[in-house]
Amino acid sequence: MKSVVFAIFACATAFAVQAETENFDSTSPGALPEGWEAGVTGSGNPRWAVGADPTAPSGKNVLQQTGRGTFPWCVKKNVSLAGGFVEVKFKPLSGKEDQAGGVLWRWKDGNNYYVARANALEDNVSLYCTANGRRITIKYVDAPVRANVWHTLRVEFKDKHISVLLDGKRHIDLDDTHIAGPGAVGVWTKADSVTSFDDFSYGTF
Repeated sequence: MKSVVFAIFACATAFAVQAETENFDSTSPGALPEGWEAGVTGSGNPRWAVGADPTAPSGKNVLQQTGRGTFPWCVKKNVSLAGGFVEVKFKPLSGKEDQAGGVLWRWKDGNNYYVARANALEDNVSLYCTANGRRITIKYVDAPVRANVWHTLRVEFKDKHISVLLDGKRHIDLDDTHIAGPGAVGVWTKADSVTSFDDFSYGTF
């Protein structure tokens, strides 16, 4: 009986998820979290900073983008994943051109990475690759994305396979080979999107 129990425990351990979560509550409002870097693909003046939000899913702080740019991004540069998952809770607050929240992975630099995003103005989820500063559309899928509501966006990736989930529902599931190998992970917006992020998590399976 002991050998059976041990075998079950060993199996469960082998498939355990190795994950880290950041809820931004240890960062003072107005600053970037330690180990993060912000920038923009294209042009503009994005403004990334931690701010207080009483509606935050956990704790009291969120990471916000309140400026404007072609494709603003904020990455946790001390993480390098070739495969695994990235997940974040996001709330699209405003934007006349766009109301988007996204996650990025296999980030090599500000011009080369994958991004999955949800858009409250268009009610869709999309998967992109940014290569040499040019955004390449891989797939769009219609999906309900309400403004001023917290949503959960998650991507799972291994080798060439990518899955994108919004609020627990898998919307995109395909193979793509644009970007291989390890890279940083982070969050993303577009144009004049004002978006809050919380409970950013990542890890391997």
